[in-house]
Amino acid sequence: MLAYIVRRLLLIIPTLFGIILLNFAIVQFAPGGPVEQMIAQIQGTAVDATSRVSGGLGDGGQQGIDRLGGDTTTSFESKYRGARGLPPEFIAELEQLVGFDKPAHERFFLMLTNYIQFDFGNSFFQDRPVIDLILEKLPVSITIGLWTTLFLYGISIPLGIAKAVRDGTRFDAWTSVVVIAGNALPSFMLAILGIQLFASGNFVDWLPLRGLTSDNFAELSLLGKIGDYLMHIALPVGALVIGGYAALTMLTKNSFLDQISQQYVVTARAKGLEQRRVLYGHVFRNAMLIVISGFPAAFLSILFGGALLIEIIFSLDGLSLLGFEAVLNRDYPIVFGTLYIFGLMGLVIKLITDVTYVLVDPRIDFESREV
Repeated sequence: MLAYIVRRLLLIIPTLFGIILLNFAIVQFAPGGPVEQMIAQIQGTAVDATSRVSGGLGDGGQQGIDRLGGDTTTSFESKYRGARGLPPEFIAELEQLVGFDKPAHERFFLMLTNYIQFDFGNSFFQDRPVIDLILEKLPVSITIGLWTTLFLYGISIPLGIAKAVRDGTRFDAWTSVVVIAGNALPSFMLAILGIQLFASGNFVDWLPLRGLTSDNFAELSLLGKIGDYLMHIALPVGALVIGGYAALTMLTKNSFLDQISQQYVVTARAKGLEQRRVLYGHVFRNAMLIVISGFPAAFLSILFGGALLIEIIFSLDGLSLLGFEAVLNRDYPIVFGTLYIFGLMGLVIKLITDVTYVLVDPRIDFESREV
């Protein structure tokens, strides 16, 4: 197993290289790059991704304008949309500011060299190191992602097993109604409903609306801090769990039903083994493999994708919102920095999933595999 883990860790390097290369190539053809964004801000036509993003050009861009005396009267043909009327020297200043004065291949290999050292550069529009922004937002996303995943699997797996064991009974029918209802309502709708019921004061005003902690969090006792934290995550985590448990519940049920009908289960029952031992001693480890295999995608989806609207609704300043705003604003250092972190975490989680396979079913042997 150790040799397999080492091989997989080494495989992370070319995989990350491929991910970054592919996305870097795609971005080169995307319209409205950072230079166009800066030009739009100079001319007052830029629209930020959200009202929170107001970094503007930053000190470097503003100094470039000052050095050129603010003269924007020279007209020339430019490769940048909206650049007509701006002096060539100023466009060159903007290109140098964002690194676009170098050919694409030089920018790519310089980026790789820096990324090996976890140096993601500075944000074009927020005048801060990207790594600082990521570290600042990461705890919010990990908090929501981990709690959601724990509750999601903690509810869906036992419920799916219970539905499989009681397939066709009244319990199965009634819980199917609950599953269908959960599947029909998206998480952001459940979040809005939760706010109306528990935080708006229209019915009750039990739960807070914004952030992960209160303003006076530092002044609270230990129990007070725990209670404050749990009250803040109740609505966002609850909305994500209710909006996402249906698919995992049905996957677990169908996986167990498929295994229960296998010949080895019939044989085990014929030998007189009790139902609990058959279910958890034989069926569980086989049925859970397909559920475990979907964990990396589910976790990353919750962590970086599915929580975007939830972060907006509850003013949670996490990685999903940071990446979304960076894409809209063409803030490429943040785009590629978050992409690098997402890819690295996804590959590591996939490796952990493979190790979990062995813990669930020791008969699985990765040593015989090439990768």
